[in-house]
Amino acid sequence: MKKSFSFPIIFMIIITAFFTLILAYLNYVTTDAIAFNEETDLRKTLLYVFDIEVPSEDPKVIEEVFNQYVGKEETGDETIYFIKEGEEITGYAFPVGGTALWGTVQGYVAISEDYSQLLGIDFVSHSETPGLGGRISEDWFKEQFRGLDLTQAQDGQYIIYKPAPGGNVDAIAGATQTSNSVSKFLNEDIFEFINRKGGSR
Repeated sequence: MKKSFSFPIIFMIIITAFFTLILAYLNYVTTDAIAFNEETDLRKTLLYVFDIEVPSEDPKVIEEVFNQYVGKEETGDETIYFIKEGEEITGYAFPVGGTALWGTVQGYVAISEDYSQLLGIDFVSHSETPGLGGRISEDWFKEQFRGLDLTQAQDGQYIIYKPAPGGNVDAIAGATQTSNSVSKFLNEDIFEFINRKGGSR
């Protein structure tokens, strides 16, 4: 009786240990590949917000183009990226994010070195509804932010949805809360960055 009762327990312990070891091994051997893929995705995002064209999806080509144009500097706990023309910095990229309808949205924004123009935005993670709030990742939405004038903002309102006075971008139809959340954290994070870098307007 004791033998029949203990056998399933011992068997389950052995099976659990076996699969735990397999998962640990797989995690170990794929750690570098996962880190490289994440780094490649970040490079693509930063090249996109800086509006730098990449001729190929090959990770090595992406890395080469990134290293050619993009540098970085540490500011406290935050990493700020920049692009140069010759020896002069012409733009900065920094992380942005906030809470939307279903969770946290995280991304990057690039602005010109003189803080006068928004160069581009991209989102690296969100959990918004596909076809509604999830459309923030679509090119039509992101591309309308390129070249926005940041010098005319009042009270830190750089992004204003049409048809409101001073409106400069279109919100996503049917996704009011996501749209409002995105404009809110973009305005706040851009304002904070400009003031922190000493370019308050």
